[in-house]
Amino acid sequence: MSWLQSIVLGIVQGLTEFLPISSSAHQLIVSRLFFRNDGGGAAFTAVTQLGTEAAVIVYFARDIGTILKHWFFSLTGKLPRGDPKAREGWYVILGTIPIGILGLVFKDAIEGPARNLWLTASMLLIFALVIAVADSTARQDKTLADLNVKDGLFFGLWQALSLIPGVSRSGGTISGGLFMGYDRPSAARYSFLLAIPAVLTSGLFELKGAHAGDDGGWGPIILATVISFVIGYAVIAWFLRWISSHDFRPFVYYRILLAVLLFVLLGVGALSPT
Repeated sequence: MSWLQSIVLGIVQGLTEFLPISSSAHQLIVSRLFFRNDGGGAAFTAVTQLGTEAAVIVYFARDIGTILKHWFFSLTGKLPRGDPKAREGWYVILGTIPIGILGLVFKDAIEGPARNLWLTASMLLIFALVIAVADSTARQDKTLADLNVKDGLFFGLWQALSLIPGVSRSGGTISGGLFMGYDRPSAARYSFLLAIPAVLTSGLFELKGAHAGDDGGWGPIILATVISFVIGYAVIAWFLRWISSHDFRPFVYYRILLAVLLFVLLGVGALSPT
């Protein structure tokens, strides 16, 4: 991987990770369209996501610290187990289980056949419709104070769909939250928090198996990760302000246009599906 490609993919990762448009799809499309390669594969994507998740940790540092403190105090009896923040910690753990299990079971498929651009284009289109329906029918009468075991598990199942490029981690999780009646800011905030254990585990797992000599060394990977952190932090701040007063229609339209463009490029042979 060249330094230019690492810079481009770092920017793409930072811009798209938290928007409901699928960062993995954009990494695939940009790499194959402009660089004629796979952009380091699923492993590169997993490692650079450490940068965007670091942005989540920094942005929500106070919230995360409160959740961890209340969760620990509930274990030691200093706080009741029903404390809302302590329960939020338990539900993040519960919601991480589906993507952890499915990620291990289907690891080979995720890193191979699932990266076919025909599948990516299809998921971009299908989930554009899913997001549109969820956003237009959502009651939005629940906040994170209403989280329970069932909702925590369903949030996790929706997040697990993001293992397929084109779905979008935030798009899948937020859609699930809207279907369950949560308002947009609550669903988005929880999608960011829920992603932390899964992304950190995945990224560190891939990092452990990497070698400094692979793909031109660590330099491009580190650069892409740092860039994704800086841009990702700005996108989080913007997105949370945006959804407090706007719906998801612009992202739905964008996904549909991108899917149609991708189908055309694949159909005329301008882009290889694998």
